[in-house]
Amino acid sequence: MEEVLFEVTKEQLETGMRGYPVGYCTTSYVDPIKGLFYRGRPISELYKWEPERVIYLLHHGKEGSAQDISQFSQELKKRAHCSQAVAKHIESLPRQGHPMKLFCSALLILGMLEGLKDYKEDCLNLIAKLPHLTAIVINHHAGWGPTPAPNGEMGYMENFAHMLQVPKAKKDELSEVFRLFNILHYDHGGGNLSTFVGKAVASGLEDMYGSIASAMCALAGPRHGKANQDCLQFVQLVLDEVGEGASANQVENLIRKRLQNNELVYGFGHAVLRAEDARAAIFYDIAEEKFKDHPLVKIAFLLRSEGPKVLKENPKISDPYPNVDAVSGTVLTAAGFGYPEYFTVLFGLARCLGISIQIVYERCEARGGKGTPIIRPRYLFKPQ
Repeated sequence: MEEVLFEVTKEQLETGMRGYPVGYCTTSYVDPIKGLFYRGRPISELYKWEPERVIYLLHHGKEGSAQDISQFSQELKKRAHCSQAVAKHIESLPRQGHPMKLFCSALLILGMLEGLKDYKEDCLNLIAKLPHLTAIVINHHAGWGPTPAPNGEMGYMENFAHMLQVPKAKKDELSEVFRLFNILHYDHGGGNLSTFVGKAVASGLEDMYGSIASAMCALAGPRHGKANQDCLQFVQLVLDEVGEGASANQVENLIRKRLQNNELVYGFGHAVLRAEDARAAIFYDIAEEKFKDHPLVKIAFLLRSEGPKVLKENPKISDPYPNVDAVSGTVLTAAGFGYPEYFTVLFGLARCLGISIQIVYERCEARGGKGTPIIRPRYLFKPQ
């Protein structure tokens, strides 16, 4: 590979290191136009797969045979149970505050009680236990009662829907939307905040669980993983303002008014993408297929058509198109999971998987097995 040298200018400082190459990501990448790829395969080809098949691809770096995936699924099921001690300690934690705080604490508890100090084994154990752990967290925080044990006859996300005690839920419908949400959020390159933070903490040889907990603290912020929660609240706000049966012109005028008032329009733009997020397109398709008459879905489609029209008028906006957060929360709500405070936890349930696999690479495989060195960027002294 040709060596490329970069000269750092003053204008590039204090910009979040945006765009600076610092390493390799072996699991996924994002093409500005085509969107997300897992191990070189576009997400548009993978979203119909079962989670275990996609996880095998990410974990092993290649597509597995039917026998490979069956054996891998059984291995995940063997490791899927969090101990009673883990559940007991999580259920003794306070329920105040955002559930991401509880999720981060639960990851640390799992590491304290079940961690092996072995990145590869802890990676596979974490992937297997995430549905059970996340169900315990949400059920406890929501006050939905004790969490049943994983069912050995069920698949990865089917089991999660089974364990989550959502009131009056249609489990089959919810399971399908959870499956889709899970697969679309496993990984998104190596430089997004949560992934970078998790790998940076692991570079100090913190164990898998502490590193992943730090990554989830990064994900919890409103600029990162909480965006899907904010986007649903925005869609609901638009619905409340324009009402059911609103026209495209009404939604366009609302967007213009918000921009004129320096108010945020949620769900558009992306740091890398320069076209509509392929993951958003998949969610729009399922929304059209299954939930097209839902009031929030109708608003989401109007925002999809009118938002880019208005945002393209501003030459400073490089990506005026919807991202995955624009519609994912709307689809979850339409499917019967209208609890936006847990959307970031669902995001974390998925993203822990990709980050943990990337941590294994950086700790055990990079630089001929030596691993990457401890993260240590240089900061220039600036007198004030």
